[in-house]
Amino acid sequence: MRKVIVATPGVNEIMYSIKVECVVKEKNRIGEGPVWEEKEGTLLYVDISGQRVCRWNPVTNQIKSITTEKFVGAVVPRRSGGYIIAEGTRFAVLDWEKQTITTIADVDNDKANTRFNDGKVDPAGRFFAGTMAIEVRPAELERKQGSLYTLHPDHSVVKHFDQVDISNGLDWSLDYKTFYYIDSLSFTIDAFDYDIQTGSICNRREVYRLEKDEGIPDGMCIDMEGKLWVACYNGGRVLRIDPQTGTCMQTVKLPVDKATSCSFGGKDYSELYVTTAYEGMDSDYLARQPEAGCIFKITGLGVKGVPPNSFAG
Repeated sequence: MRKVIVATPGVNEIMYSIKVECVVKEKNRIGEGPVWEEKEGTLLYVDISGQRVCRWNPVTNQIKSITTEKFVGAVVPRRSGGYIIAEGTRFAVLDWEKQTITTIADVDNDKANTRFNDGKVDPAGRFFAGTMAIEVRPAELERKQGSLYTLHPDHSVVKHFDQVDISNGLDWSLDYKTFYYIDSLSFTIDAFDYDIQTGSICNRREVYRLEKDEGIPDGMCIDMEGKLWVACYNGGRVLRIDPQTGTCMQTVKLPVDKATSCSFGGKDYSELYVTTAYEGMDSDYLARQPEAGCIFKITGLGVKGVPPNSFAG
């Protein structure tokens, strides 16, 4: 029996006091990879096909951005300053002050038509990120062209596996013994045994399969209770999944269909930020969903998230 709690935008359910608010009104073609920067109090994210790395300040409501050369799938903070990005088919250093991008390592050298998608730093400071074929139209692409990689702090790169459709959401259990991963077109959330000492993964298994009406699983994060939050592309919602029981505990609906990723932020990590996309929508679709491509903040969930890790190299 699946326990589903539904929160509808604009309707504050007294029982849960959940509020869904559009906070970043500047539209992204494909918003992705939100990361809360605690020191600056800003939200870091990318617009993949808009080829931008962005920082939004909720106090001033100001957005600053840097343009990238190719599609940018993910950006993460770096302990020594600046950022690391997964852009095109390379890992690179982004110096925000100098506005320069410097290549660290290239991947998918045997592929002519792939790009990085989602990525995240593990608790030891390694950057995990995966690739996919460049889309013809949203979610339409050559299948099984992607791979999952790790950029280690010494700048070496490990390829974990290939035959990936759309490498997407990823995070780690609170005890660091499990790695969670989404290949979107499999419609599943998978788990691996994880070795924090080496960064190796093994023993892949399915922990949750999405229902047809839930959409395509995209970006993902974990909360302090060890539950997963999954943004659902074409599903217009975020799911809270219990990976131990394989059940959906909660559904929060959005006023737009193309949710792409989610991450906790704010002073106490009690705010869930959700990126969205408008790419592929025609004028009629956009008229019905004028906030497509904006970023939403969900409050009143009653749980807090885990602060993000920074790349150690």
